[in-house]
Amino acid sequence: MNLLPWRREENHPLTSLQNEMNRLFEGFFSSERPLLRSFWGNGHDSFLPPVDVRETADKIFVEAELPGVEAKDLQIKLEGDVLWISGERRNESEKKTQSYQRLERSCGRFERQLTLPAGADPEKVDAVYKNGVLTIEIAKKEDFKPKAIQVKVRS
Repeated sequence: MNLLPWRREENHPLTSLQNEMNRLFEGFFSSERPLLRSFWGNGHDSFLPPVDVRETADKIFVEAELPGVEAKDLQIKLEGDVLWISGERRNESEKKTQSYQRLERSCGRFERQLTLPAGADPEKVDAVYKNGVLTIEIAKKEDFKPKAIQVKVRS
């Protein structure tokens, strides 16, 4: 019993639609697509460090996991409300001569741009890199800090 409502003929409109859909999906999930490579990573030439952003009443904290990156290979800049973190995780040259059975750790250049919450003060930024974690501390401008006042209750 044939479950398809048509015979597999190249000139049939549904066969042509199926071929086109197959081509689109194969192209989308191909490792040759740079967008997908940067999103999924392929273990060889892309490195996109995970980043956490948290906020307190006085400060904004950005933490990035950068194992294997040296502090000298990091660049940080704040332009307006966009924080740029870039750098490079280098492959050790002596490992290049070895034969790998599996290679999942990626290395190379990376760049992250993060839009910060309103009120980040570009004049008060501090960064510390310790144990593979970059912590950036950005003070908030006074206008953006929450203000608390005491309200007297009358009886």
